[in-house]
Amino acid sequence: MPEGIKTRLRTCVFQDLQVLEYRRALDLQLDVRNAKIQDRLLQDHLFFVQHPPVFTFGRNGGKENLTVSENFLKIRGVNTVQTDRGGNITYHGPGQAVLYPVVDLERARIGVADFVYGLEEIMGRTALDFGVKINRDPRNHGMWIGSKKIGSVGLSIRHGISMHGLALNISLDLTPFSWINPCGMAGVSMTSLEQQLTGYGNKGCCISMDAVKEKLVAYFCTWFGFHLKKEPVYE
Repeated sequence: MPEGIKTRLRTCVFQDLQVLEYRRALDLQLDVRNAKIQDRLLQDHLFFVQHPPVFTFGRNGGKENLTVSENFLKIRGVNTVQTDRGGNITYHGPGQAVLYPVVDLERARIGVADFVYGLEEIMGRTALDFGVKINRDPRNHGMWIGSKKIGSVGLSIRHGISMHGLALNISLDLTPFSWINPCGMAGVSMTSLEQQLTGYGNKGCCISMDAVKEKLVAYFCTWFGFHLKKEPVYE
């Protein structure tokens, strides 16, 4: 894989959604993608977000890998959402860094496999900046530390335009992952940057989400050749 996607610098609109309910973030992505389908000259978008607790199901299923009842989740305030992304079931919650690029891959001449590779690379470089080495694993897309998964990638591509993206576990409560077979794989456990650093003896470790956001976005721009245009989020 080359050291980044070699292409001319393009402008990408960046919006920090802070903590936003999953369906609302999904609607924002859909609005941008639908507009871009109508006008391929519209700028690409990049969203950064954390979600309130939610399980999402991919095109490959997911409900069969939920090991607790819907009522169990309702009592704990955890929603479930069916999506059109690739992959199986996953969990999002506060303390997880999520990056959603709505990018015209066809216009940028970026292959889907190269895009996935790049998103994994972005997570790997970000984690390394915080002192944690993470790696790819042939079992499943995303990033791993040994047998534990720390980052996921799931995409939906329509008319050559991407939606969804990556999720990197930073400091979230990992308990909800025990209520599913993550990514549809029995016996897989999850970890986070904070858990890994604490395990290395850094007691009381606290990672700034703003610092993580800055790293992820910077590596995204460097790898895929984007110049950011920051915009506020309008209600």
